[in-house]
Amino acid sequence: MRSIFRSVALALALIGLGGAAVAQGTAKDDPVPSAAAPGASAAALPEPQSNETNAQRAKTQPGNNAPFWRGVRNSGTAPGSVNNMQVGERGVLVQEFTQYPGTRLSTAGEAWRQMRNWWIIPIGGVIILLIVLVVALYYKWKGPIGGHGRNTGHLIERFTYFERTIHWTTAITFVILAVSGAVMSFGKFFLLPIIGGQLFGWLTWLLKTTHNFVGPLFAVSMVVMFFSYLPSNWPARADWKWLLRAGGMLGGEHPPSGRFNAGEKIVFWGGMVVLGVVVVASGFALDKIVPGLDLTRPQTQVVHIFHAAASMFIIALFIGHAYMGTIGVVGSWQAMKTGYVDEGWAEEHHPLWHDDIVAGKIPAQRSVGPPPRSEQPAA
Repeated sequence: MRSIFRSVALALALIGLGGAAVAQGTAKDDPVPSAAAPGASAAALPEPQSNETNAQRAKTQPGNNAPFWRGVRNSGTAPGSVNNMQVGERGVLVQEFTQYPGTRLSTAGEAWRQMRNWWIIPIGGVIILLIVLVVALYYKWKGPIGGHGRNTGHLIERFTYFERTIHWTTAITFVILAVSGAVMSFGKFFLLPIIGGQLFGWLTWLLKTTHNFVGPLFAVSMVVMFFSYLPSNWPARADWKWLLRAGGMLGGEHPPSGRFNAGEKIVFWGGMVVLGVVVVASGFALDKIVPGLDLTRPQTQVVHIFHAAASMFIIALFIGHAYMGTIGVVGSWQAMKTGYVDEGWAEEHHPLWHDDIVAGKIPAQRSVGPPPRSEQPAA
């Protein structure tokens, strides 16, 4: 019995000695990290530096791509960056931070988008709608101005054939530009949900192309019209009385005026000269037809802000002008259609011009050939 116990104890001792030997061998092959291991790792991975490249940062701080995105942000400012000279600047992938009036501090492209979508389009749309509403309400309330003059049957030439041709050319090109510009500005809010993206895309492409080609024609016709209509659009003392009475809207009678009244002169100087020059100059820059002028994106964005804002005001102004020249004043449409008005119409609406004709200071007819037959009474 004792021999059995001795054999079991010997076997257990041998098993214990074998396990200890195996454990020691494993420790030599795969040692447990010591307290010095963290220090060793810190030495292998130094602290990231702000001037590192993206490849260096991948070693010092794997997964951190800050140098890459910093390079994108600062693209174009260092030699060897991406070349985007076809857009007038070198390698600017993300523009610098900018803040326009009424926008947040953000990248220049986002600031431009905020200016366009938060201010120009909403305010411009409200101004245009208000002008249309005021014109419609006034016409419903008062009707057309005039129609109380005598019908003499004697016609006076108000516009020559050349003057009417250049006026209609300017008007038609302006309408094309206004409609195409309005669709590009407001179309995505009203047309896009109705006609769908594919048709809207083709429509805006067609209108934008038309806009770019018609713009120079409008500019040329505007210059010719300026010199043709300039002699009769110089400010005069009678213009103040016309303005104080809003051209007859306040009081019911036409204030005395020359060939063109103060309202028409405001359209000439304020609309065609001031706003027209801003729209044409900015349009030429955006159209890239000015020799030697290669705008960067920030410059293009600023130019577009001026172009869009001036366009909204000039559209609103010419809506009022179109109303007065068609249904707003009796007989005014006939003047631009045939070039002639009855003497009674001239006496009622432009008495100072009529007085100069009667006095012989201005010829009653400047064109060669007989005048057309009178088509309407007293205007």
